Amino acid sequence: MQNFFSSKPTRLWTIMAGFFVANALVAEFMGVKLFSLEKTLGYQPVDWSFLGQNGMSFTLTAGVLLWPIVFVMTDLLNEYFGPRGVRLISYLTAGLIAYGFVMLYFAMGLEPAEFWRTAHIKPGLSPEDAAVLRAQVGDYNTAYAVVFGQSLWIIIGSLFAFLISQVVDVAVFHRIKSRTGEGKLWLRATGSTLVSQFLDSFVVVFIALYIGQQLPFVLVLAISMMNYLYKGLVALVMTPVIYWVHNVIDRYLGAELADEMKRAAQGKK
Repeated sequence: MQNFFSSKPTRLWTIMAGFFVANALVAEFMGVKLFSLEKTLGYQPVDWSFLGQNGMSFTLTAGVLLWPIVFVMTDLLNEYFGPRGVRLISYLTAGLIAYGFVMLYFAMGLEPAEFWRTAHIKPGLSPEDAAVLRAQVGDYNTAYAVVFGQSLWIIIGSLFAFLISQVVDVAVFHRIKSRTGEGKLWLRATGSTLVSQFLDSFVVVFIALYIGQQLPFVLVLAISMMNYLYKGLVALVMTPVIYWVHNVIDRYLGAELADEMKRAAQGKK
């Protein structure tokens, strides 16, 4: 048992897997909020016309703050633990996300304490500010249900998109690595992310908006492309981060062990 916990690969797996699951779970729950990327950065919305759809801008879910980290962790898990490691943590994460939404569903059904419905105000607010806050929020129980009660189609779309993108990411990553060898980390990491996030962007929007809300297909396609444009740019920006974390892990494992794990991840002896 002592050897188990002192093993560097075991500790590395535990840290990376835990960070992966935590970021994916939090990203899902954060994702109920939509925000304007341009306004957040202090600019006016771009107001593009795309595929005949007017007024298109970068309206994204708050989950995009964390999904890039999940992309990085996927590529690093791929590098050191191979396809089996990524598939294992991906299936586990999808199951835990579904479990989390089920628990939230039961939580929303709990009968709230009456004083909490209207009086849950932070201490220190003036009576006037407290009155304004109550008027804006209204019933806290209703607000809780609105924030966390995502539609069924959004949940289904998100889970399907996550699993499909992870499986594709693994396949593309190792196909590129088998042809380029240990070099060109940027190509296999960024390339696999660009391909997998192309699918992710379309699958989640198609299921949630086209099937779930029956929006016009052209509009759904335009929204998907805007989301993919953002994710593609983020994937390129995150490339130096992958190199930095990769070097940190190599130093932690040592050159010999790191090389051994990478060969095993590729199915080589």
